[in-house]
Amino acid sequence: MKRALKVSALAAYLIGTYAAIAAEPAPIDLRDPILKKWDEVIPANPPTRPVPGKDYGLDSKTGRFKHPKATPEVKDAPKFPGELAYWDYRNYSRNVSLLAFYPGVGSPFHAWVNAADFDGHRYIYIHDRDYLRILDATDPAHAKIVYSKGGVWGPQGSSEPFDSANVKDYFGGVTIAWSKALGKPVLVASYEIGRYGLMVDKSRQPDKVAAQRQYNSLKGFKVFAMNGPLPDQWTLIAERTTDTDHPDAPIGSQQGSGSLDAPEYYGGKYMFLASAPNDDYALTEYPNYLYSPGYQSWDMSDPANPKFMSQIKVPGQILGDQSDIAVYKKNPRAGNRVSWMGSRMPPFLPRPIEQGGRYGFGAMGGLGLYIFDLSNPALPKLLGHINSPPSFAGTEFDNVDVSQYDRTGYVFTNGYPMNRECFEPYKDIFIINAKDPSHPKIEGKFPRPIPPKDAPFTDFCQRGGNFGPKRSNATGQPLFSRQYIVPYAFYNGGVQIFDVKNPAQPKIAGYFVPRLADKDELPAYTLGKGVLAIFTEYDRNLIWAMTENGAYVLTTPLLGAPVMTAPKRPWPPRD
Repeated sequence: MKRALKVSALAAYLIGTYAAIAAEPAPIDLRDPILKKWDEVIPANPPTRPVPGKDYGLDSKTGRFKHPKATPEVKDAPKFPGELAYWDYRNYSRNVSLLAFYPGVGSPFHAWVNAADFDGHRYIYIHDRDYLRILDATDPAHAKIVYSKGGVWGPQGSSEPFDSANVKDYFGGVTIAWSKALGKPVLVASYEIGRYGLMVDKSRQPDKVAAQRQYNSLKGFKVFAMNGPLPDQWTLIAERTTDTDHPDAPIGSQQGSGSLDAPEYYGGKYMFLASAPNDDYALTEYPNYLYSPGYQSWDMSDPANPKFMSQIKVPGQILGDQSDIAVYKKNPRAGNRVSWMGSRMPPFLPRPIEQGGRYGFGAMGGLGLYIFDLSNPALPKLLGHINSPPSFAGTEFDNVDVSQYDRTGYVFTNGYPMNRECFEPYKDIFIINAKDPSHPKIEGKFPRPIPPKDAPFTDFCQRGGNFGPKRSNATGQPLFSRQYIVPYAFYNGGVQIFDVKNPAQPKIAGYFVPRLADKDELPAYTLGKGVLAIFTEYDRNLIWAMTENGAYVLTTPLLGAPVMTAPKRPWPPRD
């Protein structure tokens, strides 16, 4: 791969964002009629910035960090007394071993990961909107890059310029599934509005708002037939917009958000997406996002001809609906200009609907956790709802782990941190008793990870960067999950593996905390994320931990002995 030689447009944007923080903010400018109405019905009431060492910080007696109660989302989170003055270069592990490390296969910002088998080879796909790496990981200890597109990051930024405002065709999350109808794998790619480099504050950037209304890429999804592992072997067989009121609208005229993250699809009849179908889904506080996404169901009986089935919304999403506005105003987050409201991912299914599944769990940000009866996706029913006290900045109710639901009736749900230096409330992983889906209950929280005794810090917040849970699962993980064991990405807390045999009392059974990258590897504005995503090959007992500077492949006896060849049964499953 090429070393980083150029500062990309995205990097320039982020550098400019940091520089602009010290300057006075631009004046409020609400030319967009939808945002103007939103501001009129939900007046701004943002949180003030707490003072480190006074309002929050490290308890010198206990060595534990006390988080602030509420903060704005910022790019210049302050340091606090007791925080390390240097990057920690050590790895820490318990019940986890490092098998391999692959530098530069992702980006410092985000990574989606997928797996697929072709002709006895296991391929790992690592991608975001501006890059794609495909690894032949049949031997996971000696994986080889067989396809690379997009920039490789180094200390000066990306090796290729990337202007997020002018990219005409890029996808976000993808799902790979076996289509019985076609007798081959299909790849369904979500196309949504990019979240990096486009807008900082929708209340102050009318030109940026207009550009998102008239976005220059598809708002929807595409379906590809995979005749082999590489992109030149894929055939586009369908393209749809999630603007279901205007299914023939051209790019630039499509409303709504597009399809967020990776579709929930297992190759059968039904597919579920996270999407705001039009611009009226506007009741959200998040500063650089215009929509409050709901969910959509699609009939994929013929993958070459997807058919829209239903739109799923919850109370408090639509700006033009007075009942929704009334519900939204009662939410204690209304007006904070910080909270993400609506879905970020499709509903989480304990079991595919075609295989007798019934329930879908929807993490709806500051709107809370919703449970749906999806046994008839054309007529979805809202069953239950639960919310927690506000925890902003950072996202709330982003991820749901449903892997233990059939066995226990419990699910686990969490948001994740957005500010650095622990400049926001801690994001708990909530234990939800959903045995009665109409009346879910919060029954507890996961234990907060604590550094090992030989670490030069007593709380992960001292390590710098981001700390807290991200996600436990990824769409399309081979065999999906494992009973009793749930791993989570925890940013600078690495990979934390929980024993959930008793789901009401999870315990930390193992961890791998990699060293943090430094300015000799990446630009300063990208540092401090640690493990930002995980992908577990449950059929080979391997965990891929994605960090800002590469991918770690991990093994653990908690999952079992690693399989160092291709699995006996290909993925995705053919039956």
